[in-house]
Amino acid sequence: MSSFDTPAAGSIASTPQDAAASRPALVPPCDLPAVLPGWVWLVGAGPGDPGLLTLLAAHALMQADVVVYDALVDERILQLAPATAELVYAGKRGGKPSPKQPAITGSLIDFAKAGKRVLRLKGGDPFVFGRGAEEAMALTEAGIPFRVVPGITAGIGGLAYAGIPATAREVNTSITFATGHSADGTVPCTLNWSALAASPVVVFYMAIKHLPIISKNLIAAGRDPMTPAAAIAEATTPRQKVVRAPLQDLHQAIQDAGLQPPAIVVIGDVVELAPSMSPSMVPGADLE
Repeated sequence: MSSFDTPAAGSIASTPQDAAASRPALVPPCDLPAVLPGWVWLVGAGPGDPGLLTLLAAHALMQADVVVYDALVDERILQLAPATAELVYAGKRGGKPSPKQPAITGSLIDFAKAGKRVLRLKGGDPFVFGRGAEEAMALTEAGIPFRVVPGITAGIGGLAYAGIPATAREVNTSITFATGHSADGTVPCTLNWSALAASPVVVFYMAIKHLPIISKNLIAAGRDPMTPAAAIAEATTPRQKVVRAPLQDLHQAIQDAGLQPPAIVVIGDVVELAPSMSPSMVPGADLE
């Protein structure tokens, strides 16, 4: 593991094939692009389960010289990187000391300028509440070539592993994704509560801390307080835990269950379909 030190030139595999030589041949021949020296790839690692990693993401991991990874990236995914790769932790967790975004972005630029094959590994999808857009714009401004590899976001994969479909034809024809946590740690002031209350299904990211305020605002805007809702913690991992309750009672149910972030919250009638779905998608996961 490493902190954000200026990288030294050298110790770079001569070819992408050499960089991946120490890893199993997990990716079949698909004419996938190589990660070139001096490039940064912004890669989504998915919501947790290594099996949800895309072929292109796994392919890139096996070529990387440097992997700058987030707190929500499963350690089993990091094992796909070459033994020679430098692993740089850049995790951010609410209320805990964390690297600042300018330092993270600066490290990506420095590593790329040193000729490294840089992989910025983010939980979920880098462009879904992941600050990937900020990093992409900074790379563009610095003249660093980059590529974006989408990942499965927790708002889709996490729901599926909890037996909750994001859409069901008889229930909803639309879904809304929102964040419950702004950059300054408060509930975002730009949320349109009337629109959210009217949406048949709403998925909130980073909402556990502010759930009492979120629930109050939704109900005040016209949402039925008895709307089915659920919180999914550590989605798609063996530690996954799901708590279901009416919207007005969800915060208390979460506290009673001892559920902790990271978690997503889903509000809407699709939650009622969970009991008819299989809760055994994740071995060892709890479904309340």
